[in-house]
Amino acid sequence: MNLHQFRFVQEAVRRNLNLTDTAKALYTSQPGISKAILELEEELGVDIFVRHGKRLKRITDPGQQVLKSVEVILREVANLKRIGEEYSKQDAGRLSIAATHTQARYVLPEPIAQLRKRFPKVTVSLHQGTPAQVAAMLMDDSADIGLATESLAEFDELVTLPCYEWQHMAVLRHDHALAGVERLSLEQLAAEPLISYHPSFTGRRRIDRAFEQRELTPTIALEAIDSDVIKTYVRTGLGVGLVAEMAAKDEPPGSELVFKPVSHLFGHNTTRVAFRKGAYLRGYVLTFAELLSDRLSRHLIERAMAGAGDSYEL
Repeated sequence: MNLHQFRFVQEAVRRNLNLTDTAKALYTSQPGISKAILELEEELGVDIFVRHGKRLKRITDPGQQVLKSVEVILREVANLKRIGEEYSKQDAGRLSIAATHTQARYVLPEPIAQLRKRFPKVTVSLHQGTPAQVAAMLMDDSADIGLATESLAEFDELVTLPCYEWQHMAVLRHDHALAGVERLSLEQLAAEPLISYHPSFTGRRRIDRAFEQRELTPTIALEAIDSDVIKTYVRTGLGVGLVAEMAAKDEPPGSELVFKPVSHLFGHNTTRVAFRKGAYLRGYVLTFAELLSDRLSRHLIERAMAGAGDSYEL
């Protein structure tokens, strides 16, 4: 058995058992992949996949166990490469970050700029996606570190740590009837068309739960994943926006928008930083995590990665 066979098996699973897509992803031939997987099965003495003709239909029970071992082996191979790069290339390499749009737009610019000053030979790759996509990028080693508010703590394959807390802000045109109200109520917001995040982004679940608990049914005029889009449509008069407080920080003086804190309605949200369990974190990855929050330290992260627990209070 060899690493090529392991990679073929792993990628076939990632590609929903489609060997054509697997071959394209790995820049090789479909017959070559089929042959390699068959040879691995023969050597192991078990079928990893159930087949219908030449097509893979599902993973067998022993195949599930094989896949777990394959993932561990390939993860450790990746760790060996990182360890080699750590000591051979010193402060050079690539930092791959997966984050939601809000984090990428409002939170990451300053830490990335600071990292580049400290490690000018490190190239940064920034990938944006949904919280679930952020988790997936971490789990398949496409990213070294992930940042999101929703979902990350739900994946057993990840080590997650709280990074910082934030609240939602209501955003209104300065001439809106509610612009002069000091403390908004759920009833007032429910009576307005609302412009908010898609349910999978930026604390939207907390907003929905607050209305449900009060048996209120707000009118959602528009859903978006981008805070700037929400603010743009508020400017057109479409409705009242609900955005993360980070999105209010770059509004210029004299803006036509008014921002009002609504933590008394929706509580506080926790953005979490995440790493794949068992991953070897190069020095600049740990430094970047420390730049994200003064609550994160190299010692804390190394303890969590070593299995000392990942439930840390802010």
